[in-house]
Amino acid sequence: MKRDPRSTALFVLNSLDKRRHTLDRILEDIQNKEMALSRRDQALFYALVYGVLRWRGRLDWIISHFSKIRIDKIDPAVMNILRLGLFQIIYLNRVPVSAAVNTSVEIAKSFASSPAAGFVNALLRKAAGEYKKIPFPDPDKNPVCSLAVRKSFPEWLIKRWLNQFGLKETEALCDAINTIPPITVRTNSLRTTRDDLTERLASDVQQIEDTTYSPDGIRFIKPKRSIPEIKAFKEGWFQVQDEAAQLVTRLLNPRPGDTVLDACAGLGGKTGHIAQMMKNTGRLLAMDNQANKLQRLESEMKRLGISIVTTCNYDLAIQFDRQFSYMGFSGFDCILLDAPCSGLGVLRRNPDAKWLIPNNKFNSYKTRQINFLNNLAQLVKPSGTLVYAVCSTEPEENEEVVKGFLNKHPEFVVNNKLEGLPKNVYSLVNKNQCLKTYPHINNMDGFFAVCFERIVTIQVGTKAQRHKEK
Repeated sequence: MKRDPRSTALFVLNSLDKRRHTLDRILEDIQNKEMALSRRDQALFYALVYGVLRWRGRLDWIISHFSKIRIDKIDPAVMNILRLGLFQIIYLNRVPVSAAVNTSVEIAKSFASSPAAGFVNALLRKAAGEYKKIPFPDPDKNPVCSLAVRKSFPEWLIKRWLNQFGLKETEALCDAINTIPPITVRTNSLRTTRDDLTERLASDVQQIEDTTYSPDGIRFIKPKRSIPEIKAFKEGWFQVQDEAAQLVTRLLNPRPGDTVLDACAGLGGKTGHIAQMMKNTGRLLAMDNQANKLQRLESEMKRLGISIVTTCNYDLAIQFDRQFSYMGFSGFDCILLDAPCSGLGVLRRNPDAKWLIPNNKFNSYKTRQINFLNNLAQLVKPSGTLVYAVCSTEPEENEEVVKGFLNKHPEFVVNNKLEGLPKNVYSLVNKNQCLKTYPHINNMDGFFAVCFERIVTIQVGTKAQRHKEK
């Protein structure tokens, strides 16, 4: 692979087409191989990758207008070269049209063939002069197709959102997802304060400000160096985490001395926040089905100065023994299930997902999520809490999961106390006591979270009386 931004971007797009790994995984692998790109070339590389993925649908419509070959018949690598070239022509004002065309032709010669290079040259030159004149689908005749092309989303997803939100709100949601989001971080309160972190980061970033709802969050744009190179990061002063994700841990409300389970811990974003709220006292079990993630989580906890975390490699699809005990854990005051989901709430950060997620998987997501909750329910202590969260606002993964779980578990109710949430967050909680956030409304990722409480049952005579333990 050539070490220039355009060829590297093509490598990423081609890798995604093979569907072997997610965008995050591919980018991480590239960084680990220490691709020798200057800071300026890195900026172009990321602009190309994320830009093409955000606008792929619109780019493909324009390419199809100028191509004599059906785009589904064009070699995938050549198609990605066309997308990269056209994206530069339309969206990157600082790149001359001639440079966008010529570099695309040279890449085609290296990665495809001479006929392919000629095809790329002819199409991009014609598109450069005429793309502003091409017609788009008529919104009156086909509103779904029109919106899908203009906003660059799959038609099935546009249809789904139109049914849920209507036209204006769907347009606003699409626009928010297509906007480059700020970088949001969470202050590690075990080592510093938000004010001190803000002051420390001010010289490293642009337009830094406090988050609106999370008391620990800061957001900014255009860091002068990569996040791992920032001194405050190296010293464990913060973790990168969207504001919506920070609110999920606030809803969980773990306290110092509690016994807590982070059931799908991943790389430890919420694990670190839980430990902060526990003031690094108590017991915290971080569980995941991927051992490599847990190894990285352990390293992350060391960076943050957290010592209360024990890790456990376990697949939640397998039911726990009735008397579950791992390293002395027999029950938990709080359990967080940040469940695997469609990820539609984080499309602004993961634009590759909108082209990869199938439209018929939502019921299978729901079934798995309810199964995970069922398996975890027995581990919650009486009066303990179980928070279910997903980075999705789709009904199947939200309200339908809540209903399915409560139907099977009358020993649980939705907790409406919201003791851990700042008061200004109450406006984000709906009438069913569920926390729900949207990119186009709240300038944060799309998240859903609900807190279940296990109630206590006391037998009195022949009648069972249920009550919440005081």
